[in-house]
Amino acid sequence: MKILRNYFLREFTAPLFLSLGVLSFVMVLVGNLRRIADLVINRGVDILSVGKLFLFMMPYIVTYALPISVLVAVLMALGRLSSDNEIIAIRASGIHFFSLLMPLMVLGIILSLFLVIFNDRAASYAHYAYRKTLTEIGIRRPAAAFEEGVFINSFQDYILFIYHVDQKKNKLGNIRIYQPQEDGPTRTIIARSGEFITDPDKGTVKLKLMDGSSDEPDPNNPLNFYKLNFKTYFMNLNLSRAKDINKLGKKPKDMSLRELKDEIDKLNSEGIDATPLLTEINEKMALAFSTLVFILLGSSLAVITRRREKSINIGLAVLVIGIYYPLFIGCEALAIEGVLPATVAMWIPNALFALIGILLTLKVCAY
Repeated sequence: MKILRNYFLREFTAPLFLSLGVLSFVMVLVGNLRRIADLVINRGVDILSVGKLFLFMMPYIVTYALPISVLVAVLMALGRLSSDNEIIAIRASGIHFFSLLMPLMVLGIILSLFLVIFNDRAASYAHYAYRKTLTEIGIRRPAAAFEEGVFINSFQDYILFIYHVDQKKNKLGNIRIYQPQEDGPTRTIIARSGEFITDPDKGTVKLKLMDGSSDEPDPNNPLNFYKLNFKTYFMNLNLSRAKDINKLGKKPKDMSLRELKDEIDKLNSEGIDATPLLTEINEKMALAFSTLVFILLGSSLAVITRRREKSINIGLAVLVIGIYYPLFIGCEALAIEGVLPATVAMWIPNALFALIGILLTLKVCAY
């Protein structure tokens, strides 16, 4: 039995690592290729910063890539064994199918527990570090964070609209700056060109404007403005989101399980609904244990279909994932909206697919 166990695990681990590597690469590179290329080519962000973004993407990607890779691996491994009639031969020798399945189930439990810890520590830390890196890029190169033809609300008291942005040279063209007044008309500043001069330590940005005009308050009547033409004009802008990079607020996906529980206790003591945070806790746990569910479901599917073709097995995996994750997202919405308790809603996909896996396994065992 030890020989069979090692044989099954060897057949499973090879496609697991291959699937995990390929899928992670595709999800990181292809899924973010356009954005990364835009940062490097168009916005002039240095390669080191882009490399950090790549690094911090990986743990969060693994959260989704590992369960999918497990499903693909078990379909390919047992599909090959079943198509070659090896499973029939083993069962004919008196070994029960469930005994063959036990090593994979134990491995599934180990991977699920690993993913619980991984999601709690590595993925949440990396997601927060990813956001901090994006903010740091915005401090060093404010133009890299801005798009042409979009109203920019990143600065306190001012709204910017820039028609042309040259990220490489940190230059701006055809600038409109609006300063809403509590009692009175909106102050407007127009400039033909400009550039950002940043002070990362203070979290401030000085904007140098050239060849333009500004509305200045009338000393006799502050509610009225007069037009002032200028060749060079400097403005100090507060980059509120980057005053202290180390105090950047954490979103639920950035928090560990302990931080989420502490925040839930705090909100409950203040009478605030903490359903989104409770949903996040159950989401982390349910995604981790989807690994075990996919092993249970995939093993029985592989034996029933008895196909060794990689394309067919990958197609089965795509079908399962195409049903599981939309259902998971739908249950998440139900939990956040309060239609169902988060502790129930987030586990519905796992419970449903595990039930299907158990029924199929019983069917296989009955052959």
